[in-house]
Amino acid sequence: MSATAKPLPASAATGSGAGWRTPLELTFLGAVWGGSFLFMRVAAADFGPLPLVEARLALGAAVLLPFLWQARAQFTPRVWLRIAGIAAINSVLPFALFAWGAERAPAGVGAITNAMTVMFTALVAFLFYGERISGRRMLGLVAGFVGVAVLASGRIAGASVGTAALAGTAAALLYGFGINLVRHKLAGFPSAAVAAANLLSGAVILAPLAAYTWPRHAIPAHSWLSALLLGVLCTGVAFVFYYRLIARIGAARASTVTYLIPLFGVVWAWLVLREPLTVTMALAGALILAGVGLSQQRQPRS
Repeated sequence: MSATAKPLPASAATGSGAGWRTPLELTFLGAVWGGSFLFMRVAAADFGPLPLVEARLALGAAVLLPFLWQARAQFTPRVWLRIAGIAAINSVLPFALFAWGAERAPAGVGAITNAMTVMFTALVAFLFYGERISGRRMLGLVAGFVGVAVLASGRIAGASVGTAALAGTAAALLYGFGINLVRHKLAGFPSAAVAAANLLSGAVILAPLAAYTWPRHAIPAHSWLSALLLGVLCTGVAFVFYYRLIARIGAARASTVTYLIPLFGVVWAWLVLREPLTVTMALAGALILAGVGLSQQRQPRS
């Protein structure tokens, strides 16, 4: 799940919707965002991390551009400068770290570490914005960190995945900072327009480096298809579904999609790429998701 997929605080749900609709859409989002790690795994070696991220940002921005156009009057030059700074933290760097990790480790490793975003968001809010953090949430953080340590110490097909696990964890930490910056610096703007501006700014920032490192060899069709799906489906279309879910059921319930992303990330990699699910990955995933579960629970009213 990319950080730009994390919304601004939403108001109360406007309605519960059909009983089947919400779980179906949550499952769809989990499958799509879990698939993003598969697409990165397929395309990263042929594109290289920075060109792949450039394609992802530009394609995602193109899908969301109508939302930005509708709210264009609110985006002054000063706001654009603020968004550009946040985009570097919230999109460019974490996307690049996940793409770099995808060259070096199975897709499931990135999907599992991505779940740390929820806990890092709570930790950053506590350290820098004075938000309360309960003992239960702190326990969740500890469980998550232990899970990352277990994952980083493991080996898959005889190769260490430690550097990829650390890159994914660093990306999740950047997401934690980015989400808090969006919440505190861009409150009051339409969230879909903010996501579009974030992606567009990131694409502009990264363009010179992406052009410089663009591969000199021909890129296979399957990698182009993966990059297209990563940008259009996983970064553009999925955001539209996510924001619609938030409007209908609220941000707290919509964020439960976090539990599904590692599951689908590992399953897609196993089905499509025949990447193994090791005991280390299963244990690390269980610890991290347990931590996410603890950090998601509501604090008791005082």
